Amino acid sequence: MNGVRCKELSYLVALLAGMLAPEAQAFDARAYRLVDLTHPFNTDTIYWPTEPMRFELTRLAYGDTPAGYFYSANAFCAPEHGGTHIDAPIHFAQSKRTLEALPLEQLIAPAIVIDIAGKTIGDRDYRLTRRDVLDFERAHGVVAPGSILLLRTGWSRFWPDRKHYLGDERRGAAARLSFPSYGAEAARLLVEERQVAVLGVDTASIDYGRSQDFIVHRIAAAKNVPGLENLTGLEALPPRGATLIALPMKIEGGSGGPVRVVALIPRP
Repeated sequence: MNGVRCKELSYLVALLAGMLAPEAQAFDARAYRLVDLTHPFNTDTIYWPTEPMRFELTRLAYGDTPAGYFYSANAFCAPEHGGTHIDAPIHFAQSKRTLEALPLEQLIAPAIVIDIAGKTIGDRDYRLTRRDVLDFERAHGVVAPGSILLLRTGWSRFWPDRKHYLGDERRGAAARLSFPSYGAEAARLLVEERQVAVLGVDTASIDYGRSQDFIVHRIAAAKNVPGLENLTGLEALPPRGATLIALPMKIEGGSGGPVRVVALIPRP
């Protein structure tokens, strides 16, 4: 009998707890300014010069069916690394995370934006320095662990002009590329010391265009830090305060893939 009463009491407590629990709070998009940081995928999408393919969209169906309703369907084909996309750590580090293994906590996190657009105007090969990061921190506070670090170079203004965006419009070769990005010492500070979750940039690579050793990719990948590349619209984000959502296609075993990147900026 005592056992039965104990079960009944437990049930009553659970029932009351459910009745008194506050209602779940719905997400109110009106409280945020939503900024899309993604280039659309189409025939103009820029891919790394050595990629053998480009984005292709093939129409499979479009029009009214015999049953009287409209129906549309397409097939698409694309390399992993092109357009607004993410590099999984395995892209440059054997045995590190593949695309589907990236934790959501890495892909949805506070965003920090370092703006070097003024420094790239006269130097298209400019690389973010350790001093740049420390100067930013003096002005805006230390970069917190788990942040998504976004580097604004201003380069998205050239999209989709391959010549100006990449520095070389030839396909099949990447020896003469020229665009700004992260420097090795800045990457080490951000990845190893500050322990950021992701490195992102509005150019074609988290390594600057003339890089031949891809050291920034290697520094990041060694710590399971992915890279977001070919972002756009970073000028709309504050140095800190936004939340970034970067959700790629969940390609099992992938070294990267297309990603839709959205920033949520709280309204005053």
